[in-house]
Amino acid sequence: MSMTSFFRTEDLTVGYNGKPLIRGIDISLDKGKILTLIGANGAGKSTILKTVSRQLAPIHGNIFIGDKDLSRISGKELAQKLSVVLTERIHPEMMTCAEVTAMGRFPYTNMFGKLTAADKKIVWEALERVHAQDLSDMDFNTLSDGQKQRILLARAICQEPEVLILDEPTAYLDIRYKIELLQTLRELSRTKGTTIIMSLHEIDLAMKISDDLLCLKDNSVLACGPAERILTGKFAEELFDIRTGSYNLLFGSVELPGLKGKPRIFIIGGNGHGAQWYRLFQKKGIPFASGILFENDTDCQIAEALSEWVIKSPAFEPISEAKIEEAKEVMRMCGCVLDTGAQIGPLNSANAELIRTAEENHIPVVHDPEEFF
Repeated sequence: MSMTSFFRTEDLTVGYNGKPLIRGIDISLDKGKILTLIGANGAGKSTILKTVSRQLAPIHGNIFIGDKDLSRISGKELAQKLSVVLTERIHPEMMTCAEVTAMGRFPYTNMFGKLTAADKKIVWEALERVHAQDLSDMDFNTLSDGQKQRILLARAICQEPEVLILDEPTAYLDIRYKIELLQTLRELSRTKGTTIIMSLHEIDLAMKISDDLLCLKDNSVLACGPAERILTGKFAEELFDIRTGSYNLLFGSVELPGLKGKPRIFIIGGNGHGAQWYRLFQKKGIPFASGILFENDTDCQIAEALSEWVIKSPAFEPISEAKIEEAKEVMRMCGCVLDTGAQIGPLNSANAELIRTAEENHIPVVHDPEEFF
């Protein structure tokens, strides 16, 4: 482990009331990096965050910010170095959103808590960063959960911490604000050098925002390191113990269990044209077949997750006669063909041959699934 890392833990054990929950946690983060904790509910993500923010005492091991042991940093200095946004909701009485946000400046004010003009400017800039200027004069307790989340993030930002810790910061947020929040965190890490440690439920978002991941399963660290090296293959299914359906790391999408049984319709897709129709037939419980798809086609991955009847061909190669005959045989078994309108070119011209064969053999060819139903 690099001793020059800005934030690090050494052989950390966390838990409650002296009872260990997770042992051997070794984190090493350079300044301005983003670490995300992922794992199933109850895996210990919040326990780790509460420990590294000094809300829980470590059972064993050490935590360092820069060259200082966390346990030896005074409360005032810690409030200037580290800011926390946890899932527990605060309930301030008769406070506007601007006043709640301004609480983040208290580690820097005098004994009377009076804000300077510079403090007020920082508060406003924090509200701007989370796109909450229009909420500044509103009573905090009247806000929706999503709006409260943005104000609490603004409070943490105006604290100007070197380390920002967040527990499920995207909870309660709609898609727009999830994107904006993650972009805000990325900007803080890049422009302010803020080191960010957070937990997320959405593995697809974790993959997009994180420099490093700490993956937790069964009260232990399953993996820790760069996101691009960890999130490969079937890792997500192993981490979350997915036994039915599948999770596609490339698309960040969940697919429900595929259908079994004799296919009733042959879907000619490709280049993303088939995906929505695969999912439609899966929802309706109608087994389908699909082809001929190249192995690197986005349609191929989704079709294979939802059907046991997928005719695929190696990428960047002409489709072989054997594959064409296999597709024709399955197509005849189906008795109906859906042409999704996927573009046909020199390499996949076999799909045009399939359509001609269907028409010559009086197999119905539909262009809208409603014609099938």
